[in-house]
Amino acid sequence: MLHSPKSVFYNQFISIYYLKTWSLILLIFLSLLAEILGTVGGFGSSVFFVPIGNYFLDIKSVLGITALFHLCSNVSKITLFRKGFNKKLLLQLGIPSVIFVIGGAFLSKFVDKNMLELSLSIFLILLSLFFLIAKKLVLKPNLSNSIVGGGISGFLAGLLGTGGAVRGVTMAAYNLEKEVFIATSAMIDLGIDSTRTVIYFINGYVHMHDLYLIPFLLVISFTGSFIGKVILKKIPQEKFRMLVLLLILFIGVATLAKYLNGQFHIIS
Repeated sequence: MLHSPKSVFYNQFISIYYLKTWSLILLIFLSLLAEILGTVGGFGSSVFFVPIGNYFLDIKSVLGITALFHLCSNVSKITLFRKGFNKKLLLQLGIPSVIFVIGGAFLSKFVDKNMLELSLSIFLILLSLFFLIAKKLVLKPNLSNSIVGGGISGFLAGLLGTGGAVRGVTMAAYNLEKEVFIATSAMIDLGIDSTRTVIYFINGYVHMHDLYLIPFLLVISFTGSFIGKVILKKIPQEKFRMLVLLLILFIGVATLAKYLNGQFHIIS
């Protein structure tokens, strides 16, 4: 039975439409999960969102969307966890973070997107394995560690889209209350994301055709942060930290597998 060109075109259009619709639904669900886990784990959602988004968009588009998503996420956390901020850490961690995020964001323009994907996967795998093994690792809460931790986290945030895990380890040395910890981290992230968003825009990472995602991500950020706050009150942080690290390891391995699969197809 022959089909008219019109019917063939219609069927192709419907297939593409539903593919995009289901991809968007899946992205929204995974983004919400990333926001919840990022809130409870204290790492921020980008450590999950960047590799997740990389399955739907190219890595440099993901960097642009992540910065915008994190701006929404930071505002939601500051609103929900507003019991106070640690002003000392805001200065010691925040200033070097904002300075070094500029270098990382500019450098990302000159690094191949495949290398960024590979770097991200290796970074997540090594970071999660390190903290799973060194469970009792504690940094001294001094000025030098704060500056180094803030600088590294800012640089990685600009280059790879995520550096909150490094900052989280540094802040853990100060033994802050959960809400103060998250609020302070969100304030530092706000400075980082505001800075790198401008640079990503200059680099051409923020695309007009991706901006339709912003309303979804705005709702997700507030919803995920609220759910994370509820969970934080019921689950001991140390037990959930183990789950978060295992999830980071899984995402790192999945991202590496995706990279290797792409290289295999290029070779074959």
